[in-house]
Amino acid sequence: MAARTKARKRALEILFEAEARGLNVGQLLADRVAKPTTQHPLPDYTVTVVEGVLAHWGEINEVLETYSQGWQLDRMPAVDRAALRVATWEIVWNDEVPDPVAISEAIALVQGMSTDESPKFVNGLLARVADVKATIA
Repeated sequence: MAARTKARKRALEILFEAEARGLNVGQLLADRVAKPTTQHPLPDYTVTVVEGVLAHWGEINEVLETYSQGWQLDRMPAVDRAALRVATWEIVWNDEVPDPVAISEAIALVQGMSTDESPKFVNGLLARVADVKATIA
């Protein structure tokens, strides 16, 4: 697994864990940086992604609600929400990651961790986000 792929997965895990446990994402990230739960510290890109998502949390949620065509965020599987937040941040606010890479990475994450319908839903929603990103940032 490529380094950035692993970093994205770790970012998704932090976002998912914080939501599932009702924790503050920023505090959970700080805790994981200070005291890693594995023998390896968090990758720098994981920290960058989570901090980026936090910095644009409201905007990301608004974008996802606006373009999800009838799906409210709270109705989406939690894994999908986390993957969509990571990918939306990469598409809209991280010029280092090509849009197709962000989309395919998000699809790969939900394929192994969410519902059978999730990859198609995530692909369609993120493709729309990529199409309209110039109006978002």
